[in-house]
Amino acid sequence: MVKSSLILLISLISTGLVGCAGSQTHVTTKPPVESPSPGDKDSNLTFFGVTLEQADEVGRPIWKVRAKQAKYTKEKQIGAAQSPYGELYQDGKVVYQVQAQMADIAQDGKQLFLKGKIVAIDPLNGVVLQGNELEWRPKEDLLIVRKQLHGTHKQLQAVAQEARVKTREQRMEFSGGVIANSLEPQLQMRTEHLIWRIKEETLIGDRPVQMDHYKNNQITDRGRGDSAEVNLKTKIATIKKNAQIELLDPPVQVASNSMTWNLNSETVTTNSPVRVFHQAQKVALSANQGEMKIPQKTVYLTGNVYSVGERGQSLKSKTLTWYFDKKLVEAQGDVVYRQADPPLAFTGQKASGDLQAETIVVNSDGSGKKVVTEIIPQDRKVKN
Repeated sequence: MVKSSLILLISLISTGLVGCAGSQTHVTTKPPVESPSPGDKDSNLTFFGVTLEQADEVGRPIWKVRAKQAKYTKEKQIGAAQSPYGELYQDGKVVYQVQAQMADIAQDGKQLFLKGKIVAIDPLNGVVLQGNELEWRPKEDLLIVRKQLHGTHKQLQAVAQEARVKTREQRMEFSGGVIANSLEPQLQMRTEHLIWRIKEETLIGDRPVQMDHYKNNQITDRGRGDSAEVNLKTKIATIKKNAQIELLDPPVQVASNSMTWNLNSETVTTNSPVRVFHQAQKVALSANQGEMKIPQKTVYLTGNVYSVGERGQSLKSKTLTWYFDKKLVEAQGDVVYRQADPPLAFTGQKASGDLQAETIVVNSDGSGKKVVTEIIPQDRKVKN
C-alpha cells in the first residue's frame, strides 16, 4: 500500500524505515527534497536511494525495488524513478530481475506496476523480456510484460504485444501479432497466440499458425494449420486441422487433417487421409495415409491411392511410390490405369511410368493374374 506508506513516510521521515500499519510494505529512503510548483495541485517530493519492499503473510519477500531517486506526488504516488532495479520473488526465491533506465512505479500491496523501458530477466533459464509495461501479481503467480514486447532466449526469439508468464510452471504465453523464431531448428512461427513450455522445450500454437522452415538462412518449406505443436528438443512439429506443408523445390503441397513434420530428418508423415499436388507436373494424388521424404523428393502412399493427371489420366492402386525428380510412379495392388486420349484402360497388379506423360506400363504380379486391356469406344465416357 504505497499511498499510506508514503504518507507516513512524509511525516516520519527522520526514522528512515517506515512500515505501514497492518501491511508488509516497507519504504526506505534518504531525506526528500520538496520542489513545489506554484499553481500545482500536487506537492512534489524527490526521494534519493528509494527501496520498496513487499512481503507475503509469512514474511517472505514478493518484490524489492530500488531506485537512485524517485519523485512522489499525491496523485501518482511514486513515479519517474531513475535507474530502478527490482527483484520479483516466488516462494521466497528470485524468479525475475527487473531493471530500467527510467520507469514509473506503483504498488498496492498485492500488485507491482512498472511503466517505462523495462527489461525483465529470469536468472534460472536465461529468458529476457523487454517491454514498456510490467505487472507482477504474485498471488496469481503471474508476470505480465506488454507493449512492444521482445523476448530472447538461447532457443527462441519472439515479438508480440504481450507475454504472460507463470513462473512456477515455467510457462509463457505470447499474444497479439506473435512472431517467434527458434534457432535450432531454424523455424519461424506466426500466430496470434503461442504457448511456450520452457521446461518441456515445446511451443504450442492453439490458433491458426504459419511456419517457415529455413536451411542456411533460406526458406525451404512452409507449414500451416489451425493448431500446431513444435518440440524444440526433438525438432518435430505436429500440425493439426487443415494441416498443409508446401515445398519450394520441387513445388509440392501436402494436405491432411493431421501431419507430423520431422524438421531434423525432413520427413512428413500422416495416418489421416492425405492429398499431394505437384504444381509443375500438374499431378494430384490422394490416399488413406502417406509419408514424404523431402531430401529424397519421394512420397509413399498407402490405402485407396488415387492419382490423376492434367488430361484426366488416372491410376488407382493399394500403394504407390512417387519419385518427383524422375517423374516416376510405381504402383502395386489392384492397379487400374485409365486415360482419355486415346481412351484406354488397363487392369493389373503393378504399374510404373510417368503419369504426366501418360507412359504407364501395367504388369501382372506373376501369380497367374493377367493384365486386362480395355479399349473404350469414343462415345463412352471414361469412368474413374
